Parts: sequence; C-alpha cells; structure tokens
Amino acid sequence: MGEDRQATFGADGSLDTETPPEAREGTTDWGEPKGDGETDGGYNRYDVSSLLQKAVRRSDEEVAAWAAWELARSGYAWNLWDRLHLYVVEDLRAGQDVALLVERYETLATERWEPDGWRGRICAVHAALACARARSSRESPNADEFFRNAAAARADVRGTDEDPVADFPVGDLDPDGEFDVAFDKHTAEGTRRDRGDRFFKVFGARVGPEGEDDRSARWQRLNMALSDVEYDDAEVAHAVEPVGEADRWADPVAFDGRDGDAGAGGDDEDA
Repeated sequence: MGEDRQATFGADGSLDTETPPEAREGTTDWGEPKGDGETDGGYNRYDVSSLLQKAVRRSDEEVAAWAAWELARSGYAWNLWDRLHLYVVEDLRAGQDVALLVERYETLATERWEPDGWRGRICAVHAALACARARSSRESPNADEFFRNAAAARADVRGTDEDPVADFPVGDLDPDGEFDVAFDKHTAEGTRRDRGDRFFKVFGARVGPEGEDDRSARWQRLNMALSDVEYDDAEVAHAVEPVGEADRWADPVAFDGRDGDAGAGGDDEDA
C-alpha cells in the first residue's frame, strides 16, 4: 500500500489495503454503488488488468487502450501504471524506448494532471497504445525460468559424475574454455595470466558481428598506434574486425602463439 493510500474495510468487513478511496467513490455507469474492486463499467479490476496485459502481449491496440482507460477513469490509475511498468519488461522485447515513454506518461498523468481526469486518461491510453505497438516477446521471463530450472538441474547432480539435464549457456566458465576471452585484465585470473592492455585491445574490446563503424574503428587504430604497447598490423586489424557470427568466442585460442605469447598477453604492460 502506498504511503498516501488509506486502509479501508471491504463490504464483508475485512481490511482492504489495496482499493483507494477514489475507486470506491461514485457509482457505476448505470448509477449503482460500486462494489469492491469494481470499475465504473461494472468489471472486476483484476480481470481488466489481466486483459490489459494479454492485449499488450498480443498487440491488440484497441483492447489495450480500452482496458487502460477503464482502469484510469475508475480510480485504479495506481494499479494501471504499476502493471504497465511490469508489462514493458515482462511482455516486450528488450531495448525498446517504450519503457521511457510509459514513465513519462505516468509522470504527466499523476504529477501534472489528475490521473482519472481527461488528461490523465489520455495519457493512460497513449501508454497502452505504445506498449501494444511495441514488439512483443516473453524473452525475459522465459530466460528467468530457464536459468532457474538449469540452476536446479546443476544442483541435482552436484558431486556426482552425471551431467545436468540442463545447464547454463557458459557451463562452468573455465579459463582456456570457450569463453577464455572473458579472463582479461579486469579479472583476477586474467591478471594472474598477465593479460594486460594487449590482450584486452586485440581480443576483449572487439564488438560485433556488425563491427565498429568507420569512425570508431579509426579511433581504435589511432589509440593502438599511440599506445605504449607496440601492436603489429595483424593485431590492429584483428582488434577492429567484427567477431564471427557463428563463433563469437574463438579469439584467444586462434591467436595463441602467433606472435610469441600475444594470445596470452605475456609482454603487456600492467593495466
């Protein structure tokens, strides 16, 4: 319950810490007193909230807009904005600006204007439409559930010779394994292996598979030319080469022994 929301008693006499006074006031559209958790249109607000989430997930703009409007006009704006913030991380693809838009619309609706007034309602509709128009994806909750299941599977075979039925994508994350490049000067293991600036520039700082744009690649080349570490042409070229889309983690193994111990960073300066 928010600090400014008072506890009230429901129709059955039980303490209701969720429904704010503004949601209890007034009547339904046909003039009847509103029941606990009832919207102005006579709907259960939990049902409308669930419908809003499904509409966002299924990219149904009209239904999402109505559900947001119904919650806002009925005094449940606090519930609406709380749920919309959850939906942008639970039901939309990561990296979309809609999360910032929802935050801005909420600020306008609740701090500048009245959340159940005309301006507050159209902010609710705008936010719901923005969410419904964004690309839907359950990637974050699917990832969370899989990682939790994999953690349990790993724990089940801990101390045995059995392999887990599911594992993390990095396995045991061992040095000299697939993800060896992670053990650079920013880790204790990388420091122990004397993987300093050379290792980081040639391997650890690479991007892709799209690669650097021309300006960024030029700056990287110039930085390496101005460095106290002497890089040869092949190292400079490799530093700005996009990682392979089919194998993004093969760097150090591919370069070990090519130029002395360049792959192991043996002659790096201390980072």
